Amino acid sequence: MDAWVWIVIAAAIVAVVGVVAALGTSQRRRRGVLQERFGDEYDRTVESDDRGRGRAERALADRLERREKLEIRPLPSDAREHYAAQWRDLQARFVDAPDSAVDEADVLVGQVMRDRGYPVDDFDEQAELVSVDHPSLVQNYRAAHGTYVRKTEERASTEELREAVISYRSLFDELLSGNGERADT
Repeated sequence: MDAWVWIVIAAAIVAVVGVVAALGTSQRRRRGVLQERFGDEYDRTVESDDRGRGRAERALADRLERREKLEIRPLPSDAREHYAAQWRDLQARFVDAPDSAVDEADVLVGQVMRDRGYPVDDFDEQAELVSVDHPSLVQNYRAAHGTYVRKTEERASTEELREAVISYRSLFDELLSGNGERADT
């Protein structure tokens, strides 16, 4: 074989190795960005998607894209005060009516989210989009909503209802004080 053929083969091999290395670096960089952005939510998503890490990472990237299309806005001060008063009333009624307090908490968080600009028609989509801005709170939000669902089936204890209200409260506080930016940056 001529020397120029060997040179072309070597150049092709170097190019392929370079492309593979660049793809690996790109994937590691993307993974690092997603892990930093989503925290525990990254791990939860990867573990729950049995189709692999790549698919889970694409799902997280899709969340980011969907969230970027939303106009999440801060609440006016009068709305924040109104919602805070509603929460205080809800919390005061918990002792006498924990079931209805959880119902009210679920509705109130939904109302605040709607007013801020989050879609609220589908809980799973809602939780996914909240995870972009509040990744440290979304698991508690899912747990609270799960308790709400179990409560409707009369399968939640008073302690679970109390924990649900506390979990709702953490997201409620963030949504109320949030200015449309990611809370934990």
